[in-house]
Amino acid sequence: MTDSDETGESITAEGLKLLKVELEELEGPAREKIAERLKVARELGDLKENAEYHIAKEDQAHLETKIQRLREREKNAVVVDVEASGDAFAFGRTAEITDGSGRRLTWTLVGSTEANLAEGRLSAESPVGQALRNRKVGEEVKIATPKGERIFTINSVS
Repeated sequence: MTDSDETGESITAEGLKLLKVELEELEGPAREKIAERLKVARELGDLKENAEYHIAKEDQAHLETKIQRLREREKNAVVVDVEASGDAFAFGRTAEITDGSGRRLTWTLVGSTEANLAEGRLSAESPVGQALRNRKVGEEVKIATPKGERIFTINSVS
């Protein structure tokens, strides 16, 4: 079970804030930069054989598609309140975890669109996120992964 319903997507308050910042950047400076590139390319002459113009138009289409996707995410976002206390690894909380090889990991449980494991943000929708979710400090959790069974122990939650 997830924190999102049929129309919403779970997100932390911080994730929503970052989404809005990204949208402001794309709808402001990024659009202006593309418009300037198009203006300069138009001034080069014949648009049929103007590679700079065609590349700028393609980049503009990609930018507008990205803006549209982010606007849709923003519209469907459901901010999940983070439990401020307790010893369970709940949505929006950060846990220090040890894996079976003794490696220490620090993960924050977030919505799927905020997830970035390299930055320590684990998707609550992922198999590992689902298995660790709401587990308490000290619990050892065995998780079947494509690379075989892995064991994680929750050391602390903040």
